[in-house]
Amino acid sequence: MQPVSVKLNFAKGTVVNGEYMNALQPRYDKAEFARRGTAMYEQQIRPKIEKSNHGEIVAIDIDSGAYELGEDTLTASEKLRAHHPQAQIWCVRIGHRGVHRFGVRPAAAD
Repeated sequence: MQPVSVKLNFAKGTVVNGEYMNALQPRYDKAEFARRGTAMYEQQIRPKIEKSNHGEIVAIDIDSGAYELGEDTLTASEKLRAHHPQAQIWCVRIGHRGVHRFGVRPAAAD
């Protein structure tokens, strides 16, 4: 296995194995990103996938409405970017309010 060379040039993007890759910049502010992602998930995607995919991550391109499922945000996002390289990605854990949990979970009552 050969090492991967990565060179950063903040003015131009990233070069990986001699190929130039543009740095993807968000096209929306945080509030608009969240509004679009949440609305698209609730109105178009959730009814199709929620019953059989509880706990999985769905990565949504908030421009096209395309989405992919995965066990984690990286897997779902990589699957989506394979088909939509310029995707503006919003992630949701199916059946949960948040994608990640922080802190300690309360003990179950006996």
